[in-house]
Amino acid sequence: MDTKTKKIILIGAGIAVIGTGVTLALQAFNENLVFFFSPSQVAAKEAPVDRMFRLGGVVEPGSVHRLEDGVTVCFEITDTAKNVPVQYHGVLPDLFSEGQGVVAQGKLDKNGLFTASQVLAKHDENYMPPEAAKALEDAHNAGVKAAQQARAEGYSKKY
Repeated sequence: MDTKTKKIILIGAGIAVIGTGVTLALQAFNENLVFFFSPSQVAAKEAPVDRMFRLGGVVEPGSVHRLEDGVTVCFEITDTAKNVPVQYHGVLPDLFSEGQGVVAQGKLDKNGLFTASQVLAKHDENYMPPEAAKALEDAHNAGVKAAQQARAEGYSKKY
């Protein structure tokens, strides 16, 4: 082989190695990327099934109950518009309680049950994760808009 052919082979091998490295790095990044979804987005089937993501909102009052094993807890997370059932096996944070903000990380199964591997509770009276606060605000605004529309339709039917 002459020098020109050796240079071409060396450059081609270098590009292949770099391309393989970039591909592997992007795959690892994609597998570790965790998105946030609200209960309304989960109900609208925007959340992935059998893939890790975060679910945030408020613990629905009256929905928390423990299974007989004493370690598994079932509850619902709501954004005031939709609820998602959650099952968690482990010790809950001290600040976890009904009516309080929470973010759970886990997977959604095909039956709509979110199995959490981690549960994070708010840390003080005024804190709520920004994603959860936005989801609650969006759900509230959608509810207000629907109520206004229903009232407007009711008035138009009367007159």
